[in-house]
Amino acid sequence: MTAQQRDMVDQILRNAPFDLGGDAAAQRPILEQMLTSQPLPADVHVTPGDLGGIPVLFIDIAGAEPRGTIFHIHGGGFALGSAAGSAGLASALARKTGMRAVSAGYRLAPEHPYPAALQDVTAAYRALAGPAGHAGHLVVSGESAGANLALELLIAGQAEGLTMPAAALLLSPITDLTVTGASYAGKAHADPAITARAIRTRAADYLAGTDPADPGSAPCSPTCPDCRRC
Repeated sequence: MTAQQRDMVDQILRNAPFDLGGDAAAQRPILEQMLTSQPLPADVHVTPGDLGGIPVLFIDIAGAEPRGTIFHIHGGGFALGSAAGSAGLASALARKTGMRAVSAGYRLAPEHPYPAALQDVTAAYRALAGPAGHAGHLVVSGESAGANLALELLIAGQAEGLTMPAAALLLSPITDLTVTGASYAGKAHADPAITARAIRTRAADYLAGTDPADPGSAPCSPTCPDCRRC
């Protein structure tokens, strides 16, 4: 991406009607439209299904023999986004890696606060990994809030004795739900779409009274009492 293209994207995001911290019901269709406005390539095949009772999308690239599976968890501040909305990113990851992708859905806040989302992605991952597991062929990825859930999935899964994936890809993970990290202020001018105010709103919806410094919901907050868990 050139500097000119980057500036163009920056202006589009700054002028878009989307507000991460806005009313969840109003913002969900706006984000979905933004994420799905570009059609998927013709060779991307998307098949709805479920894993462990959780809705997922199986994403395959036509003509490719996948060498493994990417288990992808969508973002959206725990209150927005969907498996379908992240199909574009998940399919791009699948194409680049020569793998199949599974885009996982999960219950959204505020209707379903913590730990509902973590329970859902854990159930889906458990079904995907299976009793014997295939860690050498499985990667967990997540974006934003989905990357938070990916981290928590690994921690919860390890405690449960689930087969761990070969790798994890965390894209802009929201790990500080206390919203006290220095970058919230120091980088505020650089982010065209995500503000500290928005994260506070979405974190409050998601946590519903759970301590935002609880490592069970925010694994890397500045006040985490046990950073060795990661």
